[in-house]
Amino acid sequence: MVNPIPYSILDISPIPQGFTAGDALRNSLDVAQHAEKWGYTRYWVAEHHNMTGNASSATAVLIGYLAGGTKTIRVGSGGVMLPNHAPLVIAEQFGTLASIYPGRIELGLGRAPGTDQTTARALRRDLLGSDDRFPQDVRELQHYFGPIQEGQAVKAIPGANTEVPIWILGSSLYGAQLAAHFGLPYAFASHFAPEQLLEAMKIYRELFKPSDKLDKPYSAFLMNVVAADTDEEAQYLFTTLQQNVVRMRRNTRGQLPPPITDLNDFCAPHEQAAAAHTLQVSAVGSLETVRKTMRHWLDLTGASELVMTGQIFDHQARLKSFEIAAQAAQGL
Repeated sequence: MVNPIPYSILDISPIPQGFTAGDALRNSLDVAQHAEKWGYTRYWVAEHHNMTGNASSATAVLIGYLAGGTKTIRVGSGGVMLPNHAPLVIAEQFGTLASIYPGRIELGLGRAPGTDQTTARALRRDLLGSDDRFPQDVRELQHYFGPIQEGQAVKAIPGANTEVPIWILGSSLYGAQLAAHFGLPYAFASHFAPEQLLEAMKIYRELFKPSDKLDKPYSAFLMNVVAADTDEEAQYLFTTLQQNVVRMRRNTRGQLPPPITDLNDFCAPHEQAAAAHTLQVSAVGSLETVRKTMRHWLDLTGASELVMTGQIFDHQARLKSFEIAAQAAQGL
């Protein structure tokens, strides 16, 4: 029997128009609790800053909230933007989480700021060399999570001996090469940056060096999933995400908009085409349509795991979408 493909969720705790960050965070916990019942492997949250439509900026705090409200599902970051933080601080945060919830906490790492340059300066104060230090910072984190060495001057307490699993995340070939070199699992952000997905997956497999963390390549890709009873209903719900992408290109971000019946009323054909390109790694439709799309991208990428994200305005529709998506993934 072929082992089933693991399937997971990435969440940014979207804040729908007319709702608060508190509403969004409680919705995220509700999704995580249901995801646990529906067989999802992991539930990740992403670090974003200065975005009025996302409530996941304090990633470690949110992970603690989600882990505390669930029992078995793995909870982690997808990801923490490491150049925004001192590795010791992240080691202590995730070491604390792993000490409270042993065996359930994961740390996905990215090297982008997760925001605009002005906010990045507010976060980092000094941007000089921060991206360039990413490989060294990853190694430093691994050091803090390992056993304390004789004469070690700086220790992560909690953190030492927790061996928190680390993933490398990316939307370019850089992350694929780094994950392969370090022998770590790799996830590609194809839900918003699909261009280099297939090349990155190929490079990761070809360059992979076994490590004490992983003996063979393990990769995941991210896919937007909007599932409903019918293809038509799913396409209607999907207009929320399409509007969001157009607004990002217009630099008019805001809270998550409700779906609309005709996208032509909102944006021009060239804007729709640009959004379609950005969102090409998306499964939108009924259970069978979603399953076929999942299968298509899994075959193309050769990925070990599928990570889904779904920005849907109505919370109950979002829950139903993830339930249908789980059923689709179970049939792959």
